Amino acid sequence: MTVKIHKASTKFRYGITEPEQLIEFLNEEKPLGVSFIGRSNVGKSSTINRLFGKSVAQTSKTPGRTRQVNIFEFYLEVDGKPQLDGPKFWLFDLPGYGHASVSRQMQDEWQTLMHIFFSNVGNDVLMLNLQDARHPNQKSDLQFRDYLKSFSHETFLVLNKLDKLKKQKERAALEKIKPQIYKEYKSVKQIYFISAESGQGTENLERGLVEYLLLKSELEAQA
Repeated sequence: MTVKIHKASTKFRYGITEPEQLIEFLNEEKPLGVSFIGRSNVGKSSTINRLFGKSVAQTSKTPGRTRQVNIFEFYLEVDGKPQLDGPKFWLFDLPGYGHASVSRQMQDEWQTLMHIFFSNVGNDVLMLNLQDARHPNQKSDLQFRDYLKSFSHETFLVLNKLDKLKKQKERAALEKIKPQIYKEYKSVKQIYFISAESGQGTENLERGLVEYLLLKSELEAQA
């Protein structure tokens, strides 16, 4: 039996900028799903499109300017057959962090909206923290990961743009940082190296997402 994300089922539902609206949605829906967040220009939209369907996430021409939570619904498929009568899952495309050129007001709005999201989303939404494989663990990445320590959200670290690393020693250096990350950040359960552009590693990432969703949906059904 092969279970995958049914890409054709991914549909945009909400674009939320108001804190009150976000609280209302999270408290009423109690979502089960995945969220994507990372620095601006890390390839978040490309990764979402690779996993959930072409052109699901729109790439902004002005990095750092998007300040809304984009929410999509999606379903799984089993052996190529859509499970539209099965559990509905949610995809959260969160605005990027760490873009220096945005105004202080925009930074404050981002912090308010994101704090509300992470405080109210519950523990059934997997956090996917995307980073650039060429420049992992930037200051803003570390700050964000430290911030997540105050919550109990399970996190996957996804290092994108692996295709840009041409030398074997560069890729080997990535492998060496994994034990330290697992040691320092207990919430990071899995680490993936991918290229959203070429598709390298994205099948393994999709498999990890599906396993998470299946486990959570089974536990929810038993509760």
